[in-house]
Amino acid sequence: MKKLLVLTVFVLCSCSIFSQELGVRVGDVLGNNIAIDAMLKSGKFNRLHLDVSFGNDEGNGNGGVGVELLWDFLYRPLQGESFYWYLGAGPSLLFADDFWLGISGEAGLEYRFKTVPIALGADWRPTFWIIDETDFRGGGFGFNARFVFGQKKK
Repeated sequence: MKKLLVLTVFVLCSCSIFSQELGVRVGDVLGNNIAIDAMLKSGKFNRLHLDVSFGNDEGNGNGGVGVELLWDFLYRPLQGESFYWYLGAGPSLLFADDFWLGISGEAGLEYRFKTVPIALGADWRPTFWIIDETDFRGGGFGFNARFVFGQKKK
């Protein structure tokens, strides 16, 4: 348990130091109900999306600590400069009573305010679990709010 706590603190500190966006995600997050949400740009139209989730989703009962690192390989504006859509995929880990390893997809829509450094979004993250059990979870709907570091007012 101590190793898990140290890993979680390390990931959270790394996110706050290197992220370009930092916030929260609420909803179904790997069987949990809240996550620390961070974004790192990896190109003009792609980015890395990191979540560390916790809390217990009463419908699932997994609890524990979840970690997702999703590569949004498509991140494009949608008619203008404020709305963006994105698609991505990547590994998902859940440290609960059992260890779970899977692959999650991501499809979402985001609104970036021009005058304040805030981004709001909604996404869907289905997960195909490979380890502890082979299972597909088609839920994973969530809402996120992030602070955008270094955004210039337009």
